[in-house]
Amino acid sequence: MTDLATLYQTDYSAWAKRNAELLRARRFDALDIEHLLEELSDMSKSDRRELHSRLLVLIAHLLKWEFQYQNLAERWREFDGRSWRSTIIQQREQIADLLIESPGLKAQFEEAIAGAYPAAIRLAHKETRLPLATFPTLCPYTAGQLLDDDFFPGVPPP
Repeated sequence: MTDLATLYQTDYSAWAKRNAELLRARRFDALDIEHLLEELSDMSKSDRRELHSRLLVLIAHLLKWEFQYQNLAERWREFDGRSWRSTIIQQREQIADLLIESPGLKAQFEEAIAGAYPAAIRLAHKETRLPLATFPTLCPYTAGQLLDDDFFPGVPPP
């Protein structure tokens, strides 16, 4: 095991700093390539998992907004959806930031929506207790709508 490989196991921060120094010095032969590849792969997986998670929550809340909010019982009419709106806004902001920080995710955005949608339906179903059949089988929202700060299903644009 090389000194850098050992450092990877014992002091990750020092390992990262040393590899950065070696890259700046163009000393490619001294890099810990195996662990660098592992870290780069993990970074990509982490970003994709975060995008999936945020889309799941965003879509579930949009589904709740569209299919439950408008049908609340009379005694709940005073409910104004403020917490749902807040969650929708927060998820949109976090997704926008993630797409800026990891622009490669933009090419995978449509696929990520399709991947998150089934879990979003299950979450909306569990939280609303509406039948699963209430929700469309395919995501009814476009990528543009998901990121549009003014889009709330069933609410006319301002």
